[in-house]
Formats: sequence, structure tokens, C-alpha cells
Amino acid sequence: MAILTLPNEQHGTRDLDAIRAFLGARGIVLARVPVPVMLRAGASSEEILALYREFLGPYMRQHGYQAADVVVLHPDMPEREQLRAKFIREHTHSEDEVRCFVSGSGRFWFHLTNEAREEDEVFSVLCGSGDLLTVPAGIKHWFDCGERPDVTAIRIFTDRSGWVPVYTGSGIEQKCTLAEPCCP
Repeated sequence: MAILTLPNEQHGTRDLDAIRAFLGARGIVLARVPVPVMLRAGASSEEILALYREFLGPYMRQHGYQAADVVVLHPDMPEREQLRAKFIREHTHSEDEVRCFVSGSGRFWFHLTNEAREEDEVFSVLCGSGDLLTVPAGIKHWFDCGERPDVTAIRIFTDRSGWVPVYTGSGIEQKCTLAEPCCP
């Protein structure tokens, strides 16, 4: 389901191979995860992790990740505005940020300094069910789950304490929003 959008170039694509190549050249990994079955409404975190264990266990061992949990954001959450405000500000982490989307969707934005170009590079990836995105430690990014979030994702960690956001204070996230991805 992933959609790559390059707002400054008014270009986007749904081509998975093109998205993987673009992201891979920047150290970001996008993988497709087999979606095991349709989840029943209200499935517990333990049930979700058990359904994905066959894929996630080997993946986590291969990459040295130690823990996983489930985050559920839904439109009726009383704290949804506070959570969105936390995610939507540009930040970095001292360890990788890995998200496996179980259901719903959300948009990761990236802000990279490109030495070969005169301006920084800003782009987004809309992720949905079956997308696993790895944002390497130190990459400036933010996440937009929307005003009425509806997403369930597995979060994968080396150490949960490494996932504390370090906000950049650049304010770039206020200039970069998309109501709809600009892709063919």
C-alpha cells in the first residue's frame, strides 16, 4: 500500500520497487510483511503479536531487536490530539524506529540534508497494512496519524528507552502537509 510523495517535485509513486530503491538509497528500509489473517475487532496486543510472530521473530533476531509492542490509535481516543502533537513534530531517535502496520495507515515524513543539492530533501511515505518501515537512528522525521487516527501498528525496539524523541525545533513539519498524496 505504500505511497512515496515528493512534494517539491510534485511527484509520487505507488511502485513498490521504485519506493524501496528511493528509500534504500537514503538508508531507510521498507519491507512487505505477510498479513496473517484479518484481525477480529478488539484483538489484544498479545493476539496481534502472536499472529505476526512467525515473521517478526526471525526479523527481530536478524537485526538485533529485543522487544515489540502494539500501539492502537483510534478516532475516539480522548488523548488523540496530544498523541498526534507528540508524533507530528520533527525529531530523531538514538535507535532505529521500526513500525509494522497491522491496520489503518499513517504518513512518515523525512527531512534529509543533501550535500549534492542546494536545498534539503523532504518527502513522505504513506504506510498501511502489511508495510514495515525502518527509520535508522538519527534521521530527522515525523509521523502524521491524521486528526482522526485509525491505525494499529507493531513497534519494534532494541531498547525502549532509545525511542525517546529528540525534537529538532526546526518547524519544518508546519510547512509540509498533504491532504492527498500527489501521485499518478
